[in-house]
This record gives sequence, C-alpha cells and structure tokens, in this order.
Amino acid sequence: MLGLQILIDGFAIGSLYGLGAVGFTLMFGVSGVLNLAHGGIMLVAALIGWLAAGDLGLGTYAGTLIGILAGLVSAFATYFVVVRPIQRSKAIPREETEIFVLTGTLLWGIMIQVGMAYLFTDNPVTMRPLIGGIVNILGVRTPYNEIMIAALCWIAIGLLWVLVNRTQAGKALLAASINPRGLTLLGFELSNIYLLVWTIYGILAGIAGVLLASFLGLSSANAGQLTASAFSIVVLGGLGSVSGSLVAAYVVGYLETITAYLVAPTLRPIPALILLVLVVYIRPQGLLGRR
Repeated sequence: MLGLQILIDGFAIGSLYGLGAVGFTLMFGVSGVLNLAHGGIMLVAALIGWLAAGDLGLGTYAGTLIGILAGLVSAFATYFVVVRPIQRSKAIPREETEIFVLTGTLLWGIMIQVGMAYLFTDNPVTMRPLIGGIVNILGVRTPYNEIMIAALCWIAIGLLWVLVNRTQAGKALLAASINPRGLTLLGFELSNIYLLVWTIYGILAGIAGVLLASFLGLSSANAGQLTASAFSIVVLGGLGSVSGSLVAAYVVGYLETITAYLVAPTLRPIPALILLVLVVYIRPQGLLGRR
C-alpha cells in the first residue's frame, strides 16, 4: 500500500515540478536567463490566490485565476525591474552579464520571500481543493483533487507543446533558442520574443504555485526550496532541454516523495541535491542535454 501511495503522490508532485521546470527551461533556452527568483514567483501566486479565495471570499476558482495572474505580474516585475536593466546596462561587461543576472534574481527572490513573510505569514497556507471527494485506487484513498492537479499540469504542458510546435510565435521561440542573430536578420525583434517567453514562464509558474498550494500547502519558507528544486531539475535534465526537464522532474518528485515517507519530510530535498552533485561530476550536460 505504501509503495502505491508513493507512486501516486510522486506522480502528482513530479507533474507540478515538471510544469514549473518547463517554463524555467524554455526561458533559459530562449533568453539564456536562469531565474533564481523562481520560487518567489510561485510563492506570490500561491499566497495571492489563497488570499483571494479565502479572506476576500472570491472562491477557489476565482482565487486560482487571480493567483496565476499574480504569478504573471511577478514574472514581468522580475524581467523589467531586474533582468532587462542588467542586460542593457553599459556599465556591466557583456561577459559578466549572466553572473549579474544570477545574482540580481537571487537577491530579488530573497526580497520577495521576506516581503511575503511580512505581508502574510511564515506558516504554511493551503488553498481549498479545486474538486472535492476521494477515490479508492487499489486500496489507496486518493483525493480527486490530486488526480485533477496532475491532469491540469499535463494539459498545460500539452498546450505549451502546441504553441511551440504549431504556431508562428512558437517557431520564433525555437529559432531564438538556436540562432537569435539569424532571427533578427529575418526582421524579428528579440525584445518581443523575450517578452513572450517571460509571459509563458509567468503563467506556468503561477499555475504551478497555486496548484502546489492546493495540494501540499506553501509558506514563505519554501521559496528557496522551490528554486533549488527547479534548478536541480533543469541541470539534471540538461540546460535548455524541455524533455530532459520533464524526466528530471519525475526523478526529483519521486526522490522527494520517497524521502518524505521513509525518512523525514524535512529532509525531502536532500537526495535530489546529492543526485545533482553526482550528475555534475559524471554527466555535466545532464540526462538529455547536449551542452
């Protein structure tokens, strides 16, 4: 029974991590930005969604939509307040831009975490389930909400696949990840491409944040852990590899679930970080990465 419970819960958590990591990976592949404020953006989406659904009395579904919108706004704030000014600064040497972006987003994420703790609480908050009820799966009582969360994650990932592979805007994103200079020669404005990828990222991070709050609950103390998990997933899967990130998301999700059930919930991120160190030594390009 415990093994099946781990299998079901690990799949749901892996789906949530995969949803967040796909946007994280897509943004790095297109714009070269590793956003270390990722956990903070998910946190904003979760807390604002919880506030709207509960204290403001708007209900679970309206609160979820408002939380996703808050995640999108937070992503835009990260881009326009932190990332773009650093990328356009003439005082920063071009070869040092990436490290300044990493440092800037890290500090921005800490500011978000502290600000949310001040405005809300350090205690975990949980949104009401999107759907009530329990289903019995081979003797394991599983909330319908958990199944719905996994399904919504894969619907969002599927829609992203359609956008990237079946639309002109999506093909421009792919072209930007391969040869941005060539794309500009064809008349495309890179700033518009970057804005599009940050929009996609903000929506996906917002969805992941509110769904995580509905599934496990979330507090300001989790922001750093969420960023570490996303970073581990992206590196494990291979920088810029969306398929690699999805595989790595389930590896990390199951490792954390097994640790939480068999060892201690407080130690759940440790095995994934140990695996990350091993992968960096043995296969630096990640599971499915090419660089």
